Amino acid sequence: MQSDFWIMRPFNMLFIASFVLFLLLLIIASFLLHNKTAKTKDAVLITACVITLIGFVIYKICLSHDRDFNVITASMGGFNWWGELPLQLCNINMLMIPIAVWKKSRPLACFCFFLGPLGALMALIMPGNGFNGYPIFLPRMLGYYGTHFMVAIEGLALVTFGMFRPKLRDLPRAILAAFLIAFAIFCFNMLLRWTGLHPKANYFFSVETEGNPLLEIFYGWIPVPFLYLMPSIVILGVYMLAITLPFELTERKKKARNDNHVN
Repeated sequence: MQSDFWIMRPFNMLFIASFVLFLLLLIIASFLLHNKTAKTKDAVLITACVITLIGFVIYKICLSHDRDFNVITASMGGFNWWGELPLQLCNINMLMIPIAVWKKSRPLACFCFFLGPLGALMALIMPGNGFNGYPIFLPRMLGYYGTHFMVAIEGLALVTFGMFRPKLRDLPRAILAAFLIAFAIFCFNMLLRWTGLHPKANYFFSVETEGNPLLEIFYGWIPVPFLYLMPSIVILGVYMLAITLPFELTERKKKARNDNHVN
């Protein structure tokens, strides 16, 4: 009989142990790379994202052969490759982080730092059908939780590796980047629906709320696909500001100390 310890649910002992393990991985990697060159740090983070993406593909291949998952998600049409692309709020960062690092793009780095861990955490604490209350050793469980934990620490690594420090001046461009990416995803959703490739395509929840309580409230205010996400953009701006202020204040205090030392 399998121990209940190996059953994964949000905030149970296995979930907490996994969360701590991945945080330790980030801390150790950040420590080992502390005195390394920027080029080395870039290579490590990009490689981590590539490995995560490969694992993601393997996970989806396993999911496509998972009969139980198809039964569980039958009401939503079951498995559909067009609905399993890395274009959700969390896993899109596997693609965005390497671009942000390679191009040295601050708006993209800001997007990935804020939305990567946030989107992954939302997926971890509110797992979809078929990913809550099952043994962690199932391929779909290993893939789901492994991918989201990795996406979370890769987003945080932008800061802990010293590649990026959010500044107040970054926020308008980061919010604009979030809006443009969300709109591009919405257009892709509509293309998938119009062509019949995936009649229920809903990446970024940009077409339907899928019962999300917060999005349901927003849809009550603005009952129009995509546009009902606009309050989320406002909340995102407040969230980004709250996270950025401590960085900004620390930098200003450091600058003030340096100025006093020079004087």
